[in-house]
Amino acid sequence: MAESTTCCIAGGGPAGIMLGLLLARGGIDVVVLEKHGDFLRDFRGDTVHPSTLDVLDDLGLADRFAKLDHRKLTGIAIISDSGELDLPDVFAGTGRHPYIAMVPQWDLLDMLAQEAGRLPNFRLLMNAEAVDLVRSGDRVTGVRYRTDSGEHTIDAMLTVAADGRHSTLRSRALLPLREYGAPMDVVWFRVPRADTDREDSFFRAGAGHLLIGINRSAYWQLGYVVPKGRANAQDAEGMKRTVGELVPFLAGREFDISDGALLTVRVDRLRRWHRPGFLCIGDAAHAMSPVGGVGINLAVQDAVAAANLLYPALSRGRVTVDDLAAVQRRRTPPTVLVQGFQRIAQRGIVAPTLRGRQVRPPGWLPHLWRIPYVRRFIGRAVGYGPRPERPRPELLT
Repeated sequence: MAESTTCCIAGGGPAGIMLGLLLARGGIDVVVLEKHGDFLRDFRGDTVHPSTLDVLDDLGLADRFAKLDHRKLTGIAIISDSGELDLPDVFAGTGRHPYIAMVPQWDLLDMLAQEAGRLPNFRLLMNAEAVDLVRSGDRVTGVRYRTDSGEHTIDAMLTVAADGRHSTLRSRALLPLREYGAPMDVVWFRVPRADTDREDSFFRAGAGHLLIGINRSAYWQLGYVVPKGRANAQDAEGMKRTVGELVPFLAGREFDISDGALLTVRVDRLRRWHRPGFLCIGDAAHAMSPVGGVGINLAVQDAVAAANLLYPALSRGRVTVDDLAAVQRRRTPPTVLVQGFQRIAQRGIVAPTLRGRQVRPPGWLPHLWRIPYVRRFIGRAVGYGPRPERPRPELLT
């Protein structure tokens, strides 16, 4: 016999766990399927923006989050061959959290899963991979998933795909996808930090090269940007030499690039996020470029919006196509705006730089940055995005 639940969510990432926690807080029966046995996968999105920090505050999790190992990012330096531009206090005056929290994603997910696990109507099944949809006519009525013991079926009033940019359930639903392309991929790796290293994180642009440096206290998390599809052609020793040339204080530092991870960059968006009984959110609905580090936060915002809009229908026992369409209508405008900004940055900065052009910050930027209103506007745009979401009161108890 098939198991049953009110809402089955495929994917135990930020979108899936947050949606499950919120609905369970509202008394909805929820099952989350996570194909791995734990959350310990490195070089995932670790940038928790003020919009997400506010949601954690709303949920009463601020104190628990503060105990996680994290570092506060308040500004960034842009370094080119011609000089350095410091942009401090990016988020000053924007809200309760004037910083981005850099926290290992597995710690955040563990915290959310533990909080949800306290609720009797929430179940998280690990080592449970969603492999197909169950249908009755044109309506999705559940999920078929695989564990070590074989294949199982779970019936659900609503099935949500939060299983990432390579979503299996999205493919099974045959939803139309529009791809926008990207000129780059990113190789992520660690380099040990020294006490004499700079404290701030940085963005290093040189003719033909882009490097992101994130201070993680004990080490540097570096993202070396390479032309799309060329990562396997990169020579490890050559990359190490290039890192030393771009960032002289890292020259001669011992590190192993092979211990890193490749992010294959995609920018895409579903034309329709839903079918009867089925909804996609997060990367399953829209894969984001790493530009701005906003992917995890857009996924959380999707989850909050979906919980807010679908909670009444799930409580009534009937979710209509109009209910699901409301989620897409709510979240499409911010997705389009953010992806539009990312595509402009890819075309105007990333692609020309990788082709060998020296792209410098405009000379008027430091003067503009000194205007408090402008700085607050930029900080608000980066930290919160175009439409930040907050949970409805029924989901906070």
